[in-house]
Amino acid sequence: MAMTIKVYEVDRNGRTRVIRPEAEVTPLKTVDQSAAYPVCECDQCKKVRA
Repeated sequence: MAMTIKVYEVDRNGRTRVIRPEAEVTPLKTVDQSAAYPVCECDQCKKVRA
């Protein structure tokens, strides 16, 4: 199943500007885990995970 994506930016006045026009993309079947954020190591998060 293909999806479409369009990249644009919005300035502080609400005006939009297209950075990359709409294009068809194919989603990945698996996600590379190296792209994930590391687990938070703060004391509060450690307590929740425990």
